[in-house]
Amino acid sequence: MRRTLSTLGLAGAMLAALVAVPASAAQDSSDRGRPEAEPIVIAHRGASGYRPEHTLEAYRLAIRMGADYIEPDLVSTKDGVLVARHENEISGTTDVAARPEFAARKATKTIDGATVTGWFTEDFTLGELKTLRAKERLPQVRPTNTAFDGRFEVPTLQEVVDLARTESRRLGRTIGIYPETKHPSYFQSIGLPLEEPLVALLEKNRLNSRNAEVIIQSFETANLRKLDKMTRVRLAQLMDASGKPYDFTVSGDPRTYQDLAKPENLKWISTYADGIGVNKNLVVPRDAAGKLLAPTDVVRDAHRAGLIVHAWTFRAENQFLPVDFRIGSDPNARGDITAEYELFYRLGVDGVFSDHPDTAVAAREGL
Repeated sequence: MRRTLSTLGLAGAMLAALVAVPASAAQDSSDRGRPEAEPIVIAHRGASGYRPEHTLEAYRLAIRMGADYIEPDLVSTKDGVLVARHENEISGTTDVAARPEFAARKATKTIDGATVTGWFTEDFTLGELKTLRAKERLPQVRPTNTAFDGRFEVPTLQEVVDLARTESRRLGRTIGIYPETKHPSYFQSIGLPLEEPLVALLEKNRLNSRNAEVIIQSFETANLRKLDKMTRVRLAQLMDASGKPYDFTVSGDPRTYQDLAKPENLKWISTYADGIGVNKNLVVPRDAAGKLLAPTDVVRDAHRAGLIVHAWTFRAENQFLPVDFRIGSDPNARGDITAEYELFYRLGVDGVFSDHPDTAVAAREGL
């Protein structure tokens, strides 16, 4: 199914960039099919730079900070309910390891070819999962977030939708949702497919339409191609800077994410998806020392294929920034995240995934 999305224009302000931007990488109006608009800000797992990720409080704070979309990663419970967790293994994001009543649930499984030991959402009913409490996943990086450990539940997708609708009415602007299906091949293999309950929930909430502020994303391709036949909402193919979609590993397809970023494969992606969500390094690579190299043509090529481009993940701490934008030597101190946004906005990306959505909104307002 061919899809067309509104596309977004270049930043008006020039960046005093530390890298040169070749003319081929800059976006011009001939490459864009729709009128210019602002890049969107997607709250990556909520305002996860300030609250434990994938909690209603993280999403609520992100909305208050001006995010256009909130992003729940979706996994399934034992009874087939979609909940928001970064992974189905939850020892790093909940207090499950400290709960003696669930000690026997600890297991070792193979997830997308990797051996993982811990506690898994698919071994808990929703009622059991609701007794757990969220905790900060990166306590060494974000120690202030640990003040909120033990205070918030694991939310269902329905609760995330309800929050977005409530806040949309309160603020007078539409808050979109940008769910990611996590490990879809794995969940399919254990009889808990993610696609059917996701589409059913969209139908229930009258969100299964082209006009709905919903974008479904996945690192795999097969489930997006399946969803293209099941739903009318927009779809985004996620692409890392290395590796390949796990469904390609299963099927024997030799293509990597780097291959998918080539013009001929972007055209293929456009037959089932509306856009791509790309690792920032596919747009502006870094050298072995972490310094920025010249931008690639991925944004231009994707736009020419009729795809929007959303880049991930923007985080304010030095350790996540290119060397060019770090301030001081403390890896956990904040660097010049504004300069990074300005670089990517200038290159014509249509949106950014950010752990600190207030900084993405502020940088956009400065364009």
